Amino acid sequence: MKWTQKHLLGLEDYSTEELTHVLDEADGFRKIATRNDGPRDDLRGKVVVNLFFEPSTRTRTSFELAERRLGATVLNFDAGVSSTTKGETLRDTARNIAAMGIDAVVMRHGGSGAPGLLARCIEASIVNAGDGQHEHPTQGLLDILTIRQKLGRIQGLKVAIVGDIAHSRVARSNLVGLLKLGAEVWFVGPPTLVPKAFAKLGAKVSHDLDAVLPEMDVVNMLRVQTERLDDQPFPSVREYSRLFGLDAERLGRAKPGLVVMHPGPINRGVEMAPDVADGPRSAILEQVTNGVAVRMAVLSLVTSVR
Repeated sequence: MKWTQKHLLGLEDYSTEELTHVLDEADGFRKIATRNDGPRDDLRGKVVVNLFFEPSTRTRTSFELAERRLGATVLNFDAGVSSTTKGETLRDTARNIAAMGIDAVVMRHGGSGAPGLLARCIEASIVNAGDGQHEHPTQGLLDILTIRQKLGRIQGLKVAIVGDIAHSRVARSNLVGLLKLGAEVWFVGPPTLVPKAFAKLGAKVSHDLDAVLPEMDVVNMLRVQTERLDDQPFPSVREYSRLFGLDAERLGRAKPGLVVMHPGPINRGVEMAPDVADGPRSAILEQVTNGVAVRMAVLSLVTSVR
């Protein structure tokens, strides 16, 4: 297909055909994503800026590896020592960087919609690396790619996303992408973190993991984001783990072929036990590998649009 999307602001903006095309492209990059064979020529001569206003380890490192393996010139922007600390607006920061001659910006920001604002201000391609509680589209894509690789399809699968849905941009991107590709998506967690209102977005909602787990093909365990919680949404961490954590006993009641995932970082002993995180059903390391491949595919595609 002829690629026409200049940005990746959210999976909501991509059609089913476009999502499938990105996944297919990422499959092609997967074999070289973790090899240090020297840079390719896909982004040679192009400048990519990593504009991160929130802390990040895996996402930022994954993007930077993807950029360098595609041959790009990479500029890392540290918001903590930038002029934004002196009151410079996001728009002015972006326009000043763009004036130096750049081709793409990878942006993480605490404000929902910030990458969209950037896309309206400058000519470069914008890739959303997570904005507020809106979306984290490349994480959604790498999760979906991992499921497709492990189970051979997305259509007709039942996927449970468990935990802090209310504050999760990962959950939103997964929901949008999985629904477009034909999966059934369940949001599971305590009522304080999984409001019934999410059913309006197309998800099925449950507050009982044990009731739905035996039907699931995939379970994606989200981190409890204590830094985003204004108050304590459950009695205790121990109680949360007892009701919604994944341990060997609970896993024994699932389908034999259940795929276990987590976007990281894992609170071991809270969302899942160490023997589950490191066990044979875990696809967590595949997710990490697929993250580089997906980001290579996305950057290659969006920068190809003039």
